[in-house]
Amino acid sequence: MTPGFSIRALADAVAEGDLFDSDATVVVGVSGGPDSMALLHGLCALNHEQGFSLQIHVAHVNHMLRGFEVEKDVAFVQAAADSLGLPCSVHACDVASMAKQRGQSVEEAAREERYHFFERVCLQIGSQHAAVGHHSDDHAETILFRILRGTGLRGLGGIPVHRPISPMSDVRIVRPLLRFSRAQIVEFLSDRGVPYREDRTNASTEPMRNRIRHLILPQLEAEVNPQVRDALIRLGEQARWVEEYLNETAQRTLETLIISRTDQSLTLNAASLGRKSRIIQTELVWRSVAVFEIGQQDLAFTHIKAVLDLIADPASGKQLSLPGGMTVSKLYDRLIFSMPTDQPRESIAPDVVLHVPGVTRLPVRGMEISCECRDLEAGELEAWRREEHLFEQMIDLEKVHLPLIVRARRPGDRFGPLGAPGSKKLSEFLIDAKVTPAERKRVAVLCDQWGPIWIVGHRIDERVKLSRPSTRVLCIKVQPLDHGDGG
Repeated sequence: MTPGFSIRALADAVAEGDLFDSDATVVVGVSGGPDSMALLHGLCALNHEQGFSLQIHVAHVNHMLRGFEVEKDVAFVQAAADSLGLPCSVHACDVASMAKQRGQSVEEAAREERYHFFERVCLQIGSQHAAVGHHSDDHAETILFRILRGTGLRGLGGIPVHRPISPMSDVRIVRPLLRFSRAQIVEFLSDRGVPYREDRTNASTEPMRNRIRHLILPQLEAEVNPQVRDALIRLGEQARWVEEYLNETAQRTLETLIISRTDQSLTLNAASLGRKSRIIQTELVWRSVAVFEIGQQDLAFTHIKAVLDLIADPASGKQLSLPGGMTVSKLYDRLIFSMPTDQPRESIAPDVVLHVPGVTRLPVRGMEISCECRDLEAGELEAWRREEHLFEQMIDLEKVHLPLIVRARRPGDRFGPLGAPGSKKLSEFLIDAKVTPAERKRVAVLCDQWGPIWIVGHRIDERVKLSRPSTRVLCIKVQPLDHGDGG
């Protein structure tokens, strides 16, 4: 039996789930409903009753779906944050229009927009944790929903207690209430006199999830198994154990199967893939789809099974469609995952070690980088500082730890932007610089052995800047590659 919802039990859930440190900065997604209000007040109570020193920031999304009611929600959440002395960020978006434009369900579009907003807030305030109020009933309902939809083994795992908020992100979604039931949460709110708002659409039986909540699960409890929710949660836990094992195996295997990859396509060795066990094939197909960051919530087992059948089919030239506009085709011994695009496809560049001194060609990036080591001339430093340099830099050679490598950005990358106090997450720097998501994927990061020293086209790291005692400089110049010279 799950223990009741208390502040002590919440502290245990945070510690056992390794969700965040006791002095972390946490962005809390608050809709105004009972789950998010219990989460907000529970986290605040950790500071007062359990010796935590959390820095809490409230985030609310107005989905513009319920007319004047949403304005009341905004006012309610803002008032709740004010009463607790907490900062609050509010974002309004027309989710219905977004869903129509993207070809998504309203629920999927709303979830994406919420998480994108939570991530932006986290990056702006220096947090790595976005907390949301999912509870054990949500967990059980999600598992049953996926079973009824035709999920694979991965879907049986239900809702994870934490995960990256998006691929390549340093920010994690955390769910401190996942072990507590809806009834326990409502009892906590009643005991503490915490007000909340009820979304009238939750009482509807129109969406499938609501039918599961209000009709199917209660009937199963009454006529089949009074502990059906606990049974579903235990099934999810065991599925996650299997998933952890598959993750370790599949991650190593996928890299050996990749023939080529661009921003819009991934080509695998179909013959080698076909020799793997079906369960490993399933995980590899799922990972291949996940590369393109489309909504995996819409990827049912029937889709995965169709890809597995395509792999096993000896014929060539067949093609099938997956959610999000993706197509999968088999051409001889190649399995190709593709996303629609009107733009030329750009290959994802590998890590490249630079010649220092010398010239290094990077055909995939369409650039070449020249490095020259020399003495700093009199007056050169002052003249250099008077101009802006995007694709040419002079840095202190004595402060560089060779070799130099050009690579794509990675999760956790930090650097100290020239002229800014302290270090900063590279992801946050690029967002602040208004670099588009597509460009962020392609940005070239120049690193020495201590980490990034130049975000090419943007800023160098403070630690390698030229200063007055500098005598030896490394001059680095980036220019477009001439494709007509045989390279």
